[in-house]
Amino acid sequence: MRGLLLLCVVVLIQLLAAQTDAQGSKSKWQTLTGFSPRVIARGGFSGLFPDSSIDAYNFAMLTSVEDVVLWCDLQLTKDGAGICFPGLTMSNASNIEAAYPNRTNTYLVNGVSTQGWFTIDFSLKDLNKVNLIRGILSRSERFDGNGYSILTVQDVNTELKPQGLWLNVQHEAFYAQHNLSMTTFLTTASKTVIIDFISSPEVNFFKKIAGRFGREGPIFVFRFLEKETFEPTTNRTYGSILSNLTFVKTFASGILVPKSYVLPLDDKQYLLPSTSLVQDAHKAGLEVFVSGFANDVDIAHDYSYDPVSEYLSFVDNGNFSVDGVLSDFPISASASVECFSHMGRNATKQVDFLVISKNGASGDYPGCTDLAYAKAIKDGTDVIDCSVQMSSDGTPFCSSSIDLGNTTMVAQTPLRNRSTNVPEISSLGGIYTFSLTWPEIQTLTPAISNPYRTYNMFRNPNERNAGKLVSLSDFLNLAKNSTSLSGVLISVENAAYLRESQGLDVVKAVLGTLSETGYTNITTKKVMIQSTNSSVLLDFKKQSRYETVYKVEETIRDILDSAIEDIKRFASAVVIVKSSVFPDSEGFVTEQTNVVERLQKSQLPVYVELFQNEFVSQPYDFFSDATVEINSYVTGAGVNGTVTEFPFTAARYRRNRCLGSKETPPYMAPVQPGGLLQVVNAASLPPAEAPNPVFTDADVAEPPLPPVTAKAPTSTPGTPSKPSTNAPAPSGQTRLTLSLLLSVFPLAIASLLLL
Repeated sequence: MRGLLLLCVVVLIQLLAAQTDAQGSKSKWQTLTGFSPRVIARGGFSGLFPDSSIDAYNFAMLTSVEDVVLWCDLQLTKDGAGICFPGLTMSNASNIEAAYPNRTNTYLVNGVSTQGWFTIDFSLKDLNKVNLIRGILSRSERFDGNGYSILTVQDVNTELKPQGLWLNVQHEAFYAQHNLSMTTFLTTASKTVIIDFISSPEVNFFKKIAGRFGREGPIFVFRFLEKETFEPTTNRTYGSILSNLTFVKTFASGILVPKSYVLPLDDKQYLLPSTSLVQDAHKAGLEVFVSGFANDVDIAHDYSYDPVSEYLSFVDNGNFSVDGVLSDFPISASASVECFSHMGRNATKQVDFLVISKNGASGDYPGCTDLAYAKAIKDGTDVIDCSVQMSSDGTPFCSSSIDLGNTTMVAQTPLRNRSTNVPEISSLGGIYTFSLTWPEIQTLTPAISNPYRTYNMFRNPNERNAGKLVSLSDFLNLAKNSTSLSGVLISVENAAYLRESQGLDVVKAVLGTLSETGYTNITTKKVMIQSTNSSVLLDFKKQSRYETVYKVEETIRDILDSAIEDIKRFASAVVIVKSSVFPDSEGFVTEQTNVVERLQKSQLPVYVELFQNEFVSQPYDFFSDATVEINSYVTGAGVNGTVTEFPFTAARYRRNRCLGSKETPPYMAPVQPGGLLQVVNAASLPPAEAPNPVFTDADVAEPPLPPVTAKAPTSTPGTPSKPSTNAPAPSGQTRLTLSLLLSVFPLAIASLLLL
């Protein structure tokens, strides 16, 4: 009955989609057998549910390739029962400390004195009082209250009937020291349970079980730990054993290694050249399985926080393919193998939607730089964007912020004394674009955006200050010379303030630059003008025939018909934020709104922002995988385009062959909005939140843009006044007033954080 709970109560993935055959064409794969790499679900879908719980195993089977292999870390109880539990001690992934607070013990484990709640001190009956909980604290605690029981190997077999079962025996020698025999358990269990794989990091264990299972028995896999670690039964390091794969072949048919054995990293978390391990192992007749895959951990910067890119580097790199991957998120592994492998950059698009960059490929390079735009084009974006800012001498250029302190290292330059307070823009002081000339701005070093630095997640540190800021003219010429782009998006904000207070007409500057660069013929490239201000778009509409896009920054739950009609007066498309499609509460999607549907019914295409690859930017429902998130917005909500800082991920998604299948496989089906919360125990649900507002015509209405007010001539902003003749001679340090110091100090700190 427990196994049916997830099936009956919630269908997180649209399971009407049929499973596809996981065995690919032999000719495509560079595995030892020639078949597609296996997907092994470590403790089930342990990236979401408690490791080795019934729902973790069940969900792995529902969302993965048909022949997904369920991984069980085999432990023995005091009475010799075999249970699936991720560790030798039990406090980390169960509530045993609450159930038995006084039953800790201390034992030697591989020569190290270890204290804890050991499985050998509890009978299977004792463990009926113990429930499984998350073992990694960064993962959601919402499922800890579901009361998941510890499963025996027989439970997994009878309740789930997996097509593949992998038993990992991590500490056979420890159990033998306490008169518990793994060999006896395995040989007995194999009479009623089909065991497909048995792995262990202990050489002597394989010698004990050799010949116990017959020719049709499980595949033996030797598990390598870190190279410097000593194998407990031979007293040799794993690195030493690695150099003699012919020895491993005498007792095993495969090896299981950490990712770094195949693709090592340098000390900055960048990839080094691949080793020859896979080719060497295949020559020795050994299959190679790789462990350590999880979507919610740091991966090499080369992958741009994209788990699919990481999987593909192991299974489809043109030189070799590993024979299987051990993953906490088997849905991503399944999609990587079956949907994205052997897919060239020129593969046919299977779904049609616009990929619009956000400040270029700003997840990989400083935003709005030549390098960010060049990579966005190379990555397959349809539309590159420029957030137009104005310099003091009237040059329009691209920058994600009007405050240069947010996008450059200006606070580390003498130009930091241009800091001013502009309440119309921000309550904090800033070094604004209109306070510097374009030649001065061109001297600034750009800085990459790190929106998740509080999680210690940093984007491409080696290129954090790479590239050059570009003028709107250079941006438009770059786009015009690209054969792959379909258009450009120009974003205009703060137009009213610039006209009234700075004497700068950004609308005129944009239109003039478009004309000068040959965009008067709108058939050359599509030109989209975007703004959050209806007055700006009305001004553009009066003076040009460019497409106008209205951006709704607020999270909304609905939109009135009257508001839609108002928008149609000045806009031909709408940009909304992700939470206006799938609102969430404390990291869980609660529902799907009808905002997209209502706008599209009025012939307004809907583009959604902001898509980012970092898993912390996504609700748990998307399984820490940007591809799953994009898929749910495109094929689930039916949006017309995505605005993304990582255009490669979105552009690759629409070419994946699973979208062109007659029957969509479950690992490429959109998630069911609000479905994940249905699995959470009522007592653990996040508190209800106030509903998001409805967007009305009052939110659209604005007064027209004011006329340009000529700015009175002033001295260069920030120029220190001439000291009086009676004043003390200045020291070698630049003198700043207290107010200026106070306004610059936070900018300097922010700039240092960008380093």
